[in-house]
Amino acid sequence: MYAPDDRKPLTVPALAEAKRGGHKLAMLTAYDAGFARVFDENGTELLLVGDSLGMVVQGQNSTLPVSVDDMVYHTTIVARAVKRALLIADLPFQSDATPERALEASTRLLQAGAQMVKLEGAGHKLDVIRFLTEREIPVCGHLGLTPQSVLRFGGYKVQGREDATAQRLRADAAAVAEAGATLLVLECVPSGLAQAITQAIPIPTIGIGAGPHCDGQVLVLHDFLGLHTGHRRPKFVKDFLGEGGSVAGAVKAYIAAVRDGSFPDAEHSYE
Repeated sequence: MYAPDDRKPLTVPALAEAKRGGHKLAMLTAYDAGFARVFDENGTELLLVGDSLGMVVQGQNSTLPVSVDDMVYHTTIVARAVKRALLIADLPFQSDATPERALEASTRLLQAGAQMVKLEGAGHKLDVIRFLTEREIPVCGHLGLTPQSVLRFGGYKVQGREDATAQRLRADAAAVAEAGATLLVLECVPSGLAQAITQAIPIPTIGIGAGPHCDGQVLVLHDFLGLHTGHRRPKFVKDFLGEGGSVAGAVKAYIAAVRDGSFPDAEHSYE
């Protein structure tokens, strides 16, 4: 089985090698240097500065109020602590509405220390993905429950349970990969659908509430440590701090569970 060299920084090309070699990738969100350092030093391969900071750090009701300035600030301070993990930063709401706006925001995030940007959706976002990747900016896609679409969805709901939406997700995943994305987050989709998408596309999938068959997993820092954020606790969340005994121990327990396939189990997945 392929395994990245833990003595060297993880690179964008290594993600495809991990998928081909059956190596499960472990991702966590980080918003400051302190947690980023612990996650990085204990083997987390991918760190995401998520626009989830709007809810778990700023106390907002959604991710919609998060600005590019917010994302640049948190990316800058996380990047100072990272030595090995691949650092990804979210493009916040409407910063990717046009290719030109996405390029401006992405440039700022890469100059702040990110190595990849993440954007939600397909449709017109496919043009954005092509535009960015043609200009040397690696892109991570995000399908399923896309939190920036919360108003259209009418809440945070599982996506892809009906045949029509499942077919659309399969098609969108293939289109995101074809447009040039290097990685794809699948959030809150049935386990079987996530497995089918993972098998069908050439780029790694990272699941969050998408079952155990993705090429990797991601959890939000506060959820992974069992910290109450004032928001409803999703089904897919597991408190690894209680199991690991310390933040460093929680990281190691999480990575081990992702690698051996014990997380997520049926209790933390949707069917």
